[in-house]
Amino acid sequence: MKITIYSLLAMLLAMSISCENTFKTGNEYAEYLNQTPDLKSQLEDALFWTNKINETPNQHPYYVKRANVYSSLFDLTAKIEYLKLAEADLNQAVELTQNREPGYLRSLASNYISQHRFKEALTLLEDAENIGDGLLATQKMLFDVHLELGNYSLAEKQLDAIRNDGGFDYFIRVAKWEDHKGNLDNAIFNMEKATKIAESSNLSSLKYWSYTNLADFYGHAGEIEKSYNHYLKALELKPEDAYAKKGIAWILYSHENKVSDANDIIDHCLSYYKSPDLYLLKAEISEYSGNAVEKETALNQYKLLTKDDNYGDMYNAYDIAIFIDEVKQPEVALEIAKIEVANRPTPMAYDLLAWSYYNLGETEKAIAIIDDKVYGKTFEPLALLHMAKIYKNVNRAEIVQEMKKELLASSYELGPVTTSKIKTL
Repeated sequence: MKITIYSLLAMLLAMSISCENTFKTGNEYAEYLNQTPDLKSQLEDALFWTNKINETPNQHPYYVKRANVYSSLFDLTAKIEYLKLAEADLNQAVELTQNREPGYLRSLASNYISQHRFKEALTLLEDAENIGDGLLATQKMLFDVHLELGNYSLAEKQLDAIRNDGGFDYFIRVAKWEDHKGNLDNAIFNMEKATKIAESSNLSSLKYWSYTNLADFYGHAGEIEKSYNHYLKALELKPEDAYAKKGIAWILYSHENKVSDANDIIDHCLSYYKSPDLYLLKAEISEYSGNAVEKETALNQYKLLTKDDNYGDMYNAYDIAIFIDEVKQPEVALEIAKIEVANRPTPMAYDLLAWSYYNLGETEKAIAIIDDKVYGKTFEPLALLHMAKIYKNVNRAEIVQEMKKELLASSYELGPVTTSKIKTL
């Protein structure tokens, strides 16, 4: 049989997963399920800087200080209003300094990145680049934004520009780049390098970031035990961290079929961390359990939360899936997909556009987009699943079977509900 990149990746992933699927979690995470963030100090800091601003409203550093507090509150609670408050303060600081302070431009760009406003972030970073101060920091962020926008040649150019830095920030970006190219082993190798640097620095924030990202990569590779242990390492540093807890919940659900335990973790996280995607995970687990009422409740909570205009386009990809799979309104999904492509013309965005057209019955349009913009340009399992379904419709059997092998090897990452759909290809 002809060996292609898809079948080779599938074989490598399958070998990795076969070594890991005997692992079972313990209850080491249980001690963290009574840990929630104490917001008192952050709220006191916000009030302190508010009073300072009221006394001297033209002091731009005060706005940046308060923005940092609001950003921290967003990280702890996922409440979108804190991210928007930080944006307002950073905009004020940029205005007061007449767009001449690169550090402020980078901070506002970072806020926009969190909101998926990548083109606006790029404009700010280009302004910062033209000023020149702190150029290395700007180049690192330019790599991030170009990668998010699908400007891959420009992203690679920025990666080359920071190569001599050779530190933590460089290796995490090499890891991102290798992951984008579908080289998961190389992504892990470079993320492990970054983690060693973080550990040697003994900076808690760098170690936490390294552990959660490395845990994600290990999960993609099917190395479940390593993934689980690194989420635990992250929780040792930040016992209230909802992201690591969500990662463990996914392991319990997707790897071990411990639905009740996974739900307990999600409910605990939702008690203080109001992130819409947690409701979607709850909905998926409910679907797997056959609990239609609980699934509908979770989806309604997601919709209610994301009705807030402050979210902007942050949840477009999720909304497209809901309008296609749940609401059965692919025409609405198509309009959202067009917005997503305009915002960030990546292979993943084009996949969503093609998938929307396909579900409207416009298979020829879907095929044309897949052939031109998606096939061979992304290795994300969900995009591969969409491509396989579309190609199956036009009898490209060889490609479909190659993709099916890789998708089955990615069953942990996709979860039991999606895996059941793969088996029908």
